[in-house]
Parts: sequence; structure tokens; C-alpha cells
Amino acid sequence: MAQILAPSMQWQMRMPKYSNIASPMTTKMWSSLLMKQNKKGTNRSSAKFRVLALKSEDSTVNRLEDLLNLDITPYTDKIIAEYIWIGGTGIDMRSKSKPVEHPSELPKWNYDGSSTGQAPGEDSEVILYPQAIFKDPFRGGNNILVICDTYTPAGEPIPTNKRHRAAEIFSNSKVSAEVPWFGIEQEYTLLQQNVKWPLGWPVGAYPGPQGPYYCGAGADKSFGRDIADAHYKACLYAGINISGTNGEVMPGQWEYQVGPSVGIDAGDHIWCSRYLLERITEQAGVVLSLDPKPIEGDWNGAGCHTNYSTKSMREEGGYETIKKAILNLSLRHKEHISAYGEGNERRLTGKHETASIDSFSWGVANRGCSIRVGRETEKQGKGYLEDRRPASNMDPYVVTSLLAETTILWEPTLEAEALAAQKLALNV
Repeated sequence: MAQILAPSMQWQMRMPKYSNIASPMTTKMWSSLLMKQNKKGTNRSSAKFRVLALKSEDSTVNRLEDLLNLDITPYTDKIIAEYIWIGGTGIDMRSKSKPVEHPSELPKWNYDGSSTGQAPGEDSEVILYPQAIFKDPFRGGNNILVICDTYTPAGEPIPTNKRHRAAEIFSNSKVSAEVPWFGIEQEYTLLQQNVKWPLGWPVGAYPGPQGPYYCGAGADKSFGRDIADAHYKACLYAGINISGTNGEVMPGQWEYQVGPSVGIDAGDHIWCSRYLLERITEQAGVVLSLDPKPIEGDWNGAGCHTNYSTKSMREEGGYETIKKAILNLSLRHKEHISAYGEGNERRLTGKHETASIDSFSWGVANRGCSIRVGRETEKQGKGYLEDRRPASNMDPYVVTSLLAETTILWEPTLEAEALAAQKLALNV
């Protein structure tokens, strides 16, 4: 992101007006996803998003589409709530749906944790706590997506529930007073379904070297634009604070940006955006990969650069606060790296616009550093920093709360601070 701007109003858990959920644009905006045929009955050009069902003489696909597009509002006061949670790997997403009367009255629910790797078979019940609501671009109407976190029946957060700890950090009075903003750049790779090879690549072979693909256009440079565009619209419809998208350096790789978002909202919005992307690639018959280095060799990896600022950084004299934050980050480099995503050592090699995983560095406009500060921030004497270390599969609850904890709550010893200041001075 070039700049962190003032955050927009976020979709709230408790909505004052139920009518805010409804949207008159549902059918028009989502015909590309729900595969609605035109009036003449001919197939749309975006046939790749067609429901995966065989078209038979009795129009099986047409009848299925009619049901998918069915407006149930005249027949029931209930809406469909899709409960979404993070599975046992810490990166997979699970969901199931139920009818509810009103989004402000969402009940807790449960699921079989032994089937997701989150509980033993003899005591498998895991409880879902609804935490954030988004509009559902797949079902449309008043239907909603519900981001949940996970607890034991006794009310204890299970190990994969990283949101609980993040919420504690962001509710700390010292942290909330600093109004932490986050702008997260989520990179991802699209893979061909059967061969697990990047979209647009010759099977078992390689495309031309990197260079023409970043923000490129053309059938030989851009692979998966329909998916990226469909995802962009889905996020806007859902109420996710998406702020941009672009083709990435490696062909078949894309990026979208979410933010600026305040505190815990950043994690909620990223996780919901990932869920939407999983559903869209499912419909397209393409595999979504968040592997930080999906293809070994002279190809860029996939990161999740996290832009971050506090109220003190954004005010006059904020550049000194930024430098103090960088000093703290240098002292906790190992703690951050260990929490910044699995397989990140394959990406952070010091090549392909990354810093080495083994050392901490920072610089102005330097994309080969751990922390980058923009030219405009240096010029204005205030602004934000970009942490370039997080991998594409990082947990946004962990990364955002750890940044806030290290830069706002954690205080190094005077001796460690002086030593770190010396090292950073030599770096720059």
C-alpha cells in the first residue's frame, strides 16, 4: 500500500437497523458467481464459474441455478447465517449454516472438533462464539456470514483460537488509546486443480522468466483475473474493507489489500476475505494456495506485508515513534518470525524482494529490508511502517496483535535498547 488513510466505518456485530443488510444489487452484482443465465437462455462467457454439475437433457444445471437464485424472503422471516471458523491446521477454514431470526440474536453453536483436529473423539464438542458479521454475496438478500472463534464447553479458548488473545491485547487501554491501523497485503497463488501447478503455466514446464507479469495484461501475462475481480466484488458486497488488487510478480499469483482497519477488525476482515476467495476458487475449479514459496527456484514467494501505524506515529513528530517501534521490533525479531507463518524460511532468503530470515534490517523505500519506511513518511516526519516479514499463510490475529504488543506494551531494558540502537544505526 502506498498510504494508510482514515479507516471507513466497519460492519458491526450489533447492527442498529436490520434493513442495512439488504442490498438491491444482489442479482446484478453476482450473476457471474451464481451463474444466472441471460434472458435468451444462452450461456454467459464466464462459464468457468458455472456450478459443477452435468448439464443433461432435462436441464439439471438450469434447475439447480433456479434454486440457488431462489428468493425466500416472501416465505420466511428467517435468514441464513453461515458460521465460519478456523480449523485444526490454523489456516484451513470450515463453515456450516443455520437459519436465524435476526443477526443481533445469533446463538452460540457447536461442531465436532474430532473431525477438524481440534478435540478428542471422546470429548469432541467445540463451541462457536459469533464475533463479526458480513453480508453473504453467495446467497444474497439478508443472509449473512458470521466469523466465529472457538471454545471448550467450559468456556476456555482452544489452542487454535488466536482471536481471543488478540482481542485481549486490542482491548488494553494503552493499545486502544493508540488506535492501531493495519493495511494488510494478502498475496496468493492460483493452482490448476488436478496437477497443483500454477494457473497459466504449461503442465510440467515453466513460463518465461519474471518481468512482464506484475500488474500485467494479456492472455500470456495475466492468469486468473476473473477470479481476482470476482473476489474484489464479493469483498465489497460483504462489507470487507478491501482497498485494491493487482497481479503479482510470479505468473498465476495475485494480491489484494485490506485496510486500513482498526485493531481486531483487521483479522476479522482478512479471514472473511480468505473464506470468500476459497468459495470463489471452489466454484471456478481452481485451487487456492497460501504457501509462502509455492514454486522453488527463481520465482517470487507469497507474503502478507502488514502496514502499521499508531496515533502517535500519525501525528507530528511521529517519525521518532516509528524509529522507536522499529528498535523494539529488532529486539523481538525471533519471536515475530516464529509467529509469522509456516514455511517462511523458504521465502525469506534475502532474494526476490525479501530480507534474510536470520537478520533484522530496516530502510527507507528498501524492499529488501525486514521493515520498510516509505519516502513520504520520511519526508512528512510521520506516517506508518511496513513489516515485510509475514508469510502469505500468517494468522492476521497473531501478526496484528503482536505488532501492537511489541511496539506499544513491551518495554526493553535500557542496555538492550542501547545495543539495538547501535546495530540499527550501522544498518542504515
